[in-house]
Amino acid sequence: MKNFLARRLIFSVLSLFIASMAVFGLAHAKEDPINLFIQPGYFVSPETLEALKAKWGLDKPLALQYLTWAGNMLRGDLGESVQQQRPVTTIVGEKWGATFQLAIVAWIFGTVTGIPLGIISALQRGRVVDYLARGVALFGQTLPAFWIGLVGIWIFAVWLGWLPVFGRGEGLPFWQQAKHYVLPTLVLGWGPMAGYMRITRSAMLEVLDSEYIKLARAKGVSNRMVVWKHAFRNALIQPLTIATLLLAGFMDGAVLVEVIFAWPGVGRVAVEAVNQNDFMLITGTVFIFTFLYLIMSLVADLLYTVADPRIRLS
Repeated sequence: MKNFLARRLIFSVLSLFIASMAVFGLAHAKEDPINLFIQPGYFVSPETLEALKAKWGLDKPLALQYLTWAGNMLRGDLGESVQQQRPVTTIVGEKWGATFQLAIVAWIFGTVTGIPLGIISALQRGRVVDYLARGVALFGQTLPAFWIGLVGIWIFAVWLGWLPVFGRGEGLPFWQQAKHYVLPTLVLGWGPMAGYMRITRSAMLEVLDSEYIKLARAKGVSNRMVVWKHAFRNALIQPLTIATLLLAGFMDGAVLVEVIFAWPGVGRVAVEAVNQNDFMLITGTVFIFTFLYLIMSLVADLLYTVADPRIRLS
Protein backbone atom coordinates (compact mmCIF):
# COMPACT_ATOMS: atom_id res chain seq x y z
CA MET A 1 0.00 0.00 0.00
CA LYS A 2 2.80 2.44 0.92
CA ASN A 3 4.70 1.61 -2.25
CA PHE A 4 1.54 2.16 -4.29
CA LEU A 5 0.91 5.57 -2.72
CA ALA A 6 4.56 6.58 -3.08
CA ARG A 7 4.57 5.72 -6.79
CA ARG A 8 1.37 7.66 -7.39
CA LEU A 9 2.62 10.72 -5.49
CA ILE A 10 5.89 10.75 -7.41
CA PHE A 11 4.00 10.38 -10.66
CA SER A 12 1.70 13.29 -9.73
CA VAL A 13 4.63 15.57 -8.88
CA LEU A 14 6.39 14.74 -12.14
CA SER A 15 3.16 15.27 -14.09
CA LEU A 16 2.65 18.66 -12.44
CA PHE A 17 6.22 19.67 -13.32
CA ILE A 18 5.82 18.62 -16.95
CA ALA A 19 2.40 20.28 -17.17
CA SER A 20 3.79 23.54 -15.77
CA MET A 21 6.54 23.50 -18.39
CA ALA A 22 3.94 22.86 -21.11
CA VAL A 23 1.72 25.73 -19.93
CA PHE A 24 4.65 28.13 -19.72
CA GLY A 25 6.14 26.95 -23.03
CA LEU A 26 2.89 27.29 -24.97
CA ALA A 27 2.42 30.80 -23.62
CA HIS A 28 5.84 31.74 -25.05
CA ALA A 29 5.80 29.55 -28.15
CA LYS A 30 4.50 31.98 -30.77
CA GLU A 31 5.91 35.35 -29.73
CA ASP A 32 6.88 37.54 -26.81
CA PRO A 33 3.85 37.66 -24.48
CA ILE A 34 4.34 41.41 -24.13
CA ASN A 35 2.90 41.76 -27.64
CA LEU A 36 -0.41 40.45 -26.31
CA PHE A 37 -0.73 43.55 -24.15
CA ILE A 38 -0.40 45.95 -27.07
CA GLN A 39 -3.63 46.68 -28.90
CA PRO A 40 -3.43 46.87 -32.71
CA GLY A 41 -3.12 50.43 -33.98
CA TYR A 42 -1.58 51.82 -30.78
CA PHE A 43 2.00 53.10 -30.59
CA VAL A 44 4.05 52.13 -27.55
CA SER A 45 7.37 53.85 -26.96
CA PRO A 46 10.47 51.71 -26.33
CA GLU A 47 10.71 53.10 -22.78
CA THR A 48 7.11 52.09 -22.01
CA LEU A 49 7.70 48.68 -23.55
CA GLU A 50 10.76 48.09 -21.39
CA ALA A 51 8.84 49.21 -18.31
CA LEU A 52 6.05 46.74 -19.09
CA LYS A 53 8.55 43.94 -19.59
CA ALA A 54 10.17 44.74 -16.25
CA LYS A 55 6.76 44.86 -14.54
CA TRP A 56 5.75 41.41 -15.80
CA GLY A 57 9.25 39.91 -15.52
CA LEU A 58 9.57 39.42 -19.28
CA ASP A 59 12.98 41.12 -19.45
CA LYS A 60 14.71 38.14 -17.82
CA PRO A 61 16.08 35.01 -19.53
CA LEU A 62 13.42 32.44 -20.37
CA ALA A 63 14.70 29.87 -17.87
CA LEU A 64 14.66 32.45 -15.07
CA GLN A 65 11.17 33.53 -16.10
CA TYR A 66 9.99 29.93 -15.74
CA LEU A 67 11.61 29.46 -12.33
CA THR A 68 10.10 32.71 -11.07
CA TRP A 69 6.68 31.83 -12.46
CA ALA A 70 6.76 28.27 -11.09
CA GLY A 71 7.92 29.47 -7.68
CA ASN A 72 5.07 31.98 -7.51
CA MET A 73 2.59 29.27 -8.52
CA LEU A 74 3.78 26.96 -5.75
CA ARG A 75 3.25 29.78 -3.25
CA GLY A 76 -0.27 30.34 -4.54
CA ASP A 77 0.61 33.57 -6.32
CA LEU A 78 -0.93 33.30 -9.81
CA GLY A 79 0.00 36.83 -10.76
CA GLU A 80 -2.14 39.85 -11.55
CA SER A 81 -4.68 40.15 -14.33
CA VAL A 82 -3.56 42.54 -17.04
CA GLN A 83 -7.04 43.77 -17.88
CA GLN A 84 -8.61 43.90 -14.43
CA GLN A 85 -5.47 44.84 -12.45
CA ARG A 86 -6.43 42.39 -9.71
CA PRO A 87 -4.84 39.16 -8.44
CA VAL A 88 -5.80 36.11 -10.47
CA THR A 89 -6.54 34.17 -7.28
CA THR A 90 -9.11 36.80 -6.29
CA ILE A 91 -10.82 36.71 -9.71
CA VAL A 92 -10.94 32.91 -9.80
CA GLY A 93 -12.04 32.73 -6.16
CA GLU A 94 -15.01 35.00 -6.86
CA LYS A 95 -16.21 32.71 -9.67
CA TRP A 96 -15.35 29.36 -8.16
CA GLY A 97 -18.53 29.07 -6.10
CA ALA A 98 -20.79 29.23 -9.15
CA THR A 99 -18.69 26.69 -11.04
CA PHE A 100 -18.47 24.35 -8.04
CA GLN A 101 -22.22 24.39 -7.46
CA LEU A 102 -23.02 23.62 -11.09
CA ALA A 103 -20.28 20.97 -11.22
CA ILE A 104 -21.58 19.10 -8.18
CA VAL A 105 -25.19 19.14 -9.38
CA ALA A 106 -24.27 18.02 -12.92
CA TRP A 107 -21.89 15.36 -11.59
CA ILE A 108 -24.56 13.92 -9.29
CA PHE A 109 -27.07 13.92 -12.15
CA GLY A 110 -24.72 12.12 -14.52
CA THR A 111 -23.59 9.60 -11.90
CA VAL A 112 -26.95 8.63 -10.38
CA THR A 113 -28.53 8.21 -13.81
CA GLY A 114 -25.69 6.79 -15.92
CA ILE A 115 -24.37 4.06 -13.62
CA PRO A 116 -27.80 2.55 -12.75
CA LEU A 117 -28.75 2.66 -16.45
CA GLY A 118 -25.57 0.77 -17.29
CA ILE A 119 -26.28 -1.88 -14.65
CA ILE A 120 -29.89 -2.31 -15.78
CA SER A 121 -28.85 -2.48 -19.41
CA ALA A 122 -26.28 -5.21 -18.63
CA LEU A 123 -28.76 -7.23 -16.59
CA GLN A 124 -31.43 -6.89 -19.30
CA ARG A 125 -29.07 -7.63 -22.19
CA GLY A 126 -30.86 -8.06 -25.52
CA ARG A 127 -34.23 -6.88 -24.16
CA VAL A 128 -36.25 -3.73 -24.80
CA VAL A 129 -34.81 -1.94 -21.75
CA ASP A 130 -31.30 -2.65 -23.00
CA TYR A 131 -32.03 -1.20 -26.44
CA LEU A 132 -33.68 1.89 -24.95
CA ALA A 133 -30.74 2.53 -22.61
CA ARG A 134 -28.25 2.07 -25.45
CA GLY A 135 -30.31 4.47 -27.58
CA VAL A 136 -30.11 7.11 -24.83
CA ALA A 137 -26.34 6.58 -24.63
CA LEU A 138 -26.00 6.83 -28.41
CA PHE A 139 -27.80 10.16 -28.58
CA GLY A 140 -25.95 11.41 -25.51
CA GLN A 141 -22.54 10.78 -27.06
CA THR A 142 -23.33 11.92 -30.61
CA LEU A 143 -25.38 15.08 -30.10
CA PRO A 144 -23.13 18.13 -29.51
CA ALA A 145 -23.60 19.90 -26.18
CA PHE A 146 -24.07 23.29 -27.83
CA TRP A 147 -26.90 21.86 -29.97
CA ILE A 148 -28.61 20.31 -26.93
CA GLY A 149 -28.27 23.63 -25.09
CA LEU A 150 -29.74 25.71 -27.91
CA VAL A 151 -32.60 23.26 -28.51
CA GLY A 152 -33.29 23.16 -24.77
CA ILE A 153 -33.44 26.95 -24.67
CA TRP A 154 -35.82 27.03 -27.64
CA ILE A 155 -38.17 24.37 -26.20
CA PHE A 156 -38.20 25.06 -22.46
CA ALA A 157 -37.55 28.80 -22.40
CA VAL A 158 -38.84 30.27 -25.68
CA TRP A 159 -41.66 27.92 -26.62
CA LEU A 160 -42.94 26.65 -23.24
CA GLY A 161 -41.58 29.45 -21.06
CA TRP A 162 -40.90 27.10 -18.17
CA LEU A 163 -37.23 27.71 -17.42
CA PRO A 164 -34.86 30.71 -17.30
CA VAL A 165 -31.68 30.60 -19.33
CA PHE A 166 -29.55 33.45 -17.97
CA GLY A 167 -27.32 33.39 -14.89
CA ARG A 168 -27.85 31.36 -11.73
CA GLY A 169 -30.61 33.38 -10.10
CA GLU A 170 -28.64 34.87 -7.22
CA GLY A 171 -30.83 36.37 -4.53
CA LEU A 172 -33.97 34.54 -5.63
CA PRO A 173 -35.94 32.09 -3.45
CA PHE A 174 -34.67 28.51 -3.48
CA TRP A 175 -37.17 27.00 -5.92
CA GLN A 176 -36.86 29.87 -8.36
CA GLN A 177 -33.08 29.68 -8.17
CA ALA A 178 -33.25 25.90 -8.72
CA LYS A 179 -34.91 26.52 -12.09
CA HIS A 180 -31.74 28.25 -13.28
CA TYR A 181 -29.83 25.00 -12.69
CA VAL A 182 -32.11 22.69 -14.67
CA LEU A 183 -31.00 23.38 -18.26
CA PRO A 184 -27.26 23.85 -17.53
CA THR A 185 -27.29 20.63 -15.47
CA LEU A 186 -29.05 18.62 -18.19
CA VAL A 187 -26.76 19.92 -20.92
CA LEU A 188 -23.60 19.44 -18.84
CA GLY A 189 -24.57 16.02 -17.48
CA TRP A 190 -26.17 14.49 -20.59
CA GLY A 191 -22.93 13.42 -22.30
CA PRO A 192 -21.24 12.09 -19.13
CA MET A 193 -24.42 10.18 -18.26
CA ALA A 194 -24.20 8.42 -21.63
CA GLY A 195 -20.51 7.70 -21.06
CA TYR A 196 -21.21 6.27 -17.60
CA MET A 197 -23.93 4.06 -19.06
CA ARG A 198 -21.78 2.58 -21.83
CA ILE A 199 -18.71 1.99 -19.66
CA THR A 200 -20.70 0.52 -16.76
CA ARG A 201 -22.62 -1.76 -19.12
CA SER A 202 -19.43 -3.03 -20.79
CA ALA A 203 -17.69 -3.60 -17.46
CA MET A 204 -20.70 -5.40 -15.98
CA LEU A 205 -21.10 -7.66 -19.02
CA GLU A 206 -17.43 -8.59 -18.88
CA VAL A 207 -17.65 -9.47 -15.20
CA LEU A 208 -20.98 -11.28 -15.49
CA ASP A 209 -19.49 -13.56 -18.17
CA SER A 210 -16.46 -14.44 -16.02
CA GLU A 211 -15.91 -17.88 -14.54
CA TYR A 212 -16.11 -16.92 -10.87
CA ILE A 213 -19.58 -15.39 -11.42
CA LYS A 214 -20.73 -18.65 -13.03
CA LEU A 215 -19.25 -20.54 -10.08
CA ALA A 216 -21.08 -18.29 -7.59
CA ARG A 217 -24.36 -18.90 -9.38
CA ALA A 218 -23.68 -22.65 -9.45
CA LYS A 219 -23.15 -22.59 -5.67
CA GLY A 220 -26.61 -21.10 -5.25
CA VAL A 221 -25.58 -17.56 -4.31
CA SER A 222 -28.56 -15.22 -4.64
CA ASN A 223 -28.82 -13.03 -7.72
CA ARG A 224 -28.69 -9.86 -5.62
CA MET A 225 -25.47 -10.99 -3.95
CA VAL A 226 -23.94 -11.94 -7.29
CA VAL A 227 -24.79 -8.60 -8.90
CA TRP A 228 -23.95 -6.18 -6.11
CA LYS A 229 -21.17 -7.90 -4.14
CA HIS A 230 -19.30 -9.79 -6.83
CA ALA A 231 -20.09 -8.26 -10.21
CA PHE A 232 -20.61 -4.56 -9.49
CA ARG A 233 -17.65 -4.18 -7.14
CA ASN A 234 -15.29 -5.72 -9.68
CA ALA A 235 -16.76 -3.62 -12.48
CA LEU A 236 -16.48 -0.41 -10.47
CA ILE A 237 -12.91 0.56 -11.40
CA GLN A 238 -13.74 1.94 -14.85
CA PRO A 239 -16.71 4.08 -13.66
CA LEU A 240 -14.53 5.37 -10.80
CA THR A 241 -11.99 6.67 -13.28
CA ILE A 242 -14.67 8.44 -15.28
CA ALA A 243 -16.34 9.83 -12.13
CA THR A 244 -13.27 11.50 -10.66
CA LEU A 245 -12.00 12.95 -13.93
CA LEU A 246 -15.47 14.20 -14.85
CA LEU A 247 -15.76 15.98 -11.52
CA ALA A 248 -12.39 17.61 -12.16
CA GLY A 249 -13.54 18.66 -15.63
CA PHE A 250 -16.77 20.11 -14.25
CA MET A 251 -14.91 22.05 -11.55
CA ASP A 252 -12.52 23.40 -14.16
CA GLY A 253 -15.51 25.15 -15.63
CA ALA A 254 -17.73 23.85 -18.40
CA VAL A 255 -16.73 26.53 -20.89
CA LEU A 256 -19.45 25.85 -23.45
CA VAL A 257 -22.30 25.59 -20.93
CA GLU A 258 -21.18 28.65 -18.99
CA VAL A 259 -21.01 30.72 -22.17
CA ILE A 260 -24.39 29.55 -23.53
CA PHE A 261 -26.22 30.13 -20.25
CA ALA A 262 -24.19 33.17 -19.13
CA TRP A 263 -23.13 31.26 -16.03
CA PRO A 264 -20.73 33.36 -13.93
CA GLY A 265 -18.10 30.67 -13.49
CA VAL A 266 -14.42 29.95 -14.05
CA GLY A 267 -14.93 28.61 -17.56
CA ARG A 268 -16.45 31.87 -18.70
CA VAL A 269 -13.58 33.76 -17.07
CA ALA A 270 -11.11 31.66 -19.08
CA VAL A 271 -12.93 32.47 -22.34
CA GLU A 272 -12.94 36.18 -21.54
CA ALA A 273 -9.22 36.01 -20.70
CA VAL A 274 -8.49 34.51 -24.12
CA ASN A 275 -10.60 37.14 -25.87
CA GLN A 276 -8.85 39.94 -23.97
CA ASN A 277 -5.33 38.51 -24.36
CA ASP A 278 -4.99 38.46 -20.57
CA PHE A 279 -1.74 36.47 -20.36
CA MET A 280 -1.53 36.12 -16.58
CA LEU A 281 -5.17 35.13 -16.18
CA ILE A 282 -4.87 32.53 -18.95
CA THR A 283 -1.77 30.85 -17.50
CA GLY A 284 -3.19 31.01 -13.97
CA THR A 285 -6.50 29.36 -14.84
CA VAL A 286 -4.86 26.70 -17.03
CA PHE A 287 -2.45 25.84 -14.21
CA ILE A 288 -5.38 25.51 -11.79
CA PHE A 289 -7.22 23.26 -14.26
CA THR A 290 -4.16 21.04 -14.61
CA PHE A 291 -3.63 20.85 -10.86
CA LEU A 292 -7.25 19.80 -10.32
CA TYR A 293 -6.99 17.02 -12.87
CA LEU A 294 -3.87 15.65 -11.20
CA ILE A 295 -5.48 15.78 -7.75
CA MET A 296 -8.59 13.96 -8.96
CA SER A 297 -6.46 11.37 -10.76
CA LEU A 298 -4.69 10.72 -7.46
CA VAL A 299 -8.08 10.40 -5.73
CA ALA A 300 -9.12 7.87 -8.39
CA ASP A 301 -5.97 5.84 -7.69
CA LEU A 302 -6.78 5.83 -3.98
CA LEU A 303 -10.35 4.74 -4.64
CA TYR A 304 -9.01 1.82 -6.68
CA THR A 305 -7.48 0.39 -3.51
CA VAL A 306 -10.90 0.48 -1.87
CA ALA A 307 -12.70 -1.16 -4.80
CA ASP A 308 -10.04 -3.80 -5.52
CA PRO A 309 -7.86 -5.21 -2.68
CA ARG A 310 -5.49 -6.71 -5.26
CA ILE A 311 -4.28 -3.17 -6.10
CA ARG A 312 -3.84 -2.37 -2.40
CA LEU A 313 -1.66 -5.43 -1.91
CA SER A 314 0.42 -5.03 -5.07
